[in-house]
Amino acid sequence: GRLQGRRVARIVRTLTALQPDIKNLSRDDLLERFAEWGEAKYRVDQILQWLYRQHASSFEQMNNVPKPLRARLAETYSLGTLRTAQKQGSADTTQKFLWQLTDGSYVESVLIPANPALYGESSDRHTLCVSTQVGCAYGCKFCASGLDGWKRNLTPSEIIEQVFCIERERPASADANSPSPRLVNNLVIMGMGEPLANYDNLIRALKNLNADWGGNIGARKITVSTSGLAPQIRKLADEKEQFRLAISLHGATDEVRSQIMPINRKYPLSELTAACEYYIEKKGKMITLEYILIAGINDAISEARPLAQLAERLNAKINLIPYNRVEGLPWERPPETVQDDFATAVGQHGVNVTLRREKGHDIDAACGQLRLKTERELTNSGC
Repeated sequence: GRLQGRRVARIVRTLTALQPDIKNLSRDDLLERFAEWGEAKYRVDQILQWLYRQHASSFEQMNNVPKPLRARLAETYSLGTLRTAQKQGSADTTQKFLWQLTDGSYVESVLIPANPALYGESSDRHTLCVSTQVGCAYGCKFCASGLDGWKRNLTPSEIIEQVFCIERERPASADANSPSPRLVNNLVIMGMGEPLANYDNLIRALKNLNADWGGNIGARKITVSTSGLAPQIRKLADEKEQFRLAISLHGATDEVRSQIMPINRKYPLSELTAACEYYIEKKGKMITLEYILIAGINDAISEARPLAQLAERLNAKINLIPYNRVEGLPWERPPETVQDDFATAVGQHGVNVTLRREKGHDIDAACGQLRLKTERELTNSGC
């Protein structure tokens, strides 16, 4: 029953707290620990090969590591994985994954194959949309992620594991020095939660996934999305890695944006724009403005001009995305003729705009929908 499940979750949380996941650590962290243990440096690289190339799910799998060291690692660290609670495939081959964490919470990832140049990636790549929080505290009116509020931040290892769990579906080599081909080539950090509200854990995870000793995913193939946390955008700009930036804009005037995105009251467009300009100055990279088209809210032709002007000011590209219907919310996607007219009106101002009738509409691919549905079904069943 539900009470027993909560007790198990508490025990798991306690054990996890006592044994931090080894994927939370950097190579330097491990080198320091192995030096304390009197272990050779090359053992660190062996461990990292097993973690980031072979996606080992237990220390026992590391068959070229001495048994005493494996035992010590198991006593000191956990090596957690995510449980696949549900997997949905789309008619267009987009796949959504619902993961259950060790505390019983759920998060989602979406795998999008061959999506041409969404955020600068090549068209023959697999893009994975990754979550960073259980729920969300920012309350965007159209989004399913925050409907049941915010529960907690994901750890670096839980962010990394979303990539690893996908890649474990491809058979691995038995040799740690002969890794299987990478399945996930591009990451977009725009799943459940506000990524920049979990800044430290996110950056540690991304640095491990980017590092040549780690995931070896190029920083330019990693896009971080934010609803508009201006101070953290500046902080991201100061990181040495060239991570890309996308802004969940959804309104090009304060009047419209504040109506659907409470964050705009704290960081209005003037502050958000200044932070984006700082990012562009530091990185020299084009940013992307995400704009979900919601019928009767932000799809009027009169909204096209301020959107184009903002994009022109920031030298940004615009992704127009028709709204993905969420059960329990009143919003609707505009008819396709309205979508086309809006895209045309924006494009007439000479900016880079793409209308993306997104993949995965038939599998509830908008952030948080599958998780919300599952948790409510479990609650109603008394589990």
